[in-house]
Amino acid sequence: MPAPLNFHFDIDGEDFSSAGEASVEMKKKLRQLGFPSDVIRRCSIAMYEGEINMVIHANGGSADVAVYPDKVVMVLEDHGPGIPNVELAMQEGYSTASEQIHNMGFGAGMGLPNMKRYTQSLEIETQVGVGTKLTMVVSV
Repeated sequence: MPAPLNFHFDIDGEDFSSAGEASVEMKKKLRQLGFPSDVIRRCSIAMYEGEINMVIHANGGSADVAVYPDKVVMVLEDHGPGIPNVELAMQEGYSTASEQIHNMGFGAGMGLPNMKRYTQSLEIETQVGVGTKLTMVVSV
């Protein structure tokens, strides 16, 4: 397998207005590389949901994207509170976001379910009090 093209993004946890910048930049790069629009859309949705979760829950983090000819691998990592109950967090509509976050229009409880829906695989490594690492794969 050829070496992937790698991209790194820092996710600012202090600024909601910058949330989504990494997914937009990744989308541009995938478009330049000629990926099919459905692959770009699925990657963008999954990355955006991860970015928003890092801003809401973990004060930011990082995203590393490896682009192969046949797949895109996105690894998002933070040093936030971790996910106490992954099974519960995967349920549509479940949210631990504050009332302030809900009033801003975020925290609907669709982040992790959407990440799973739009990727071929979603691996969650989390430890309460340490952080969370998500590895998502979208196949071409």
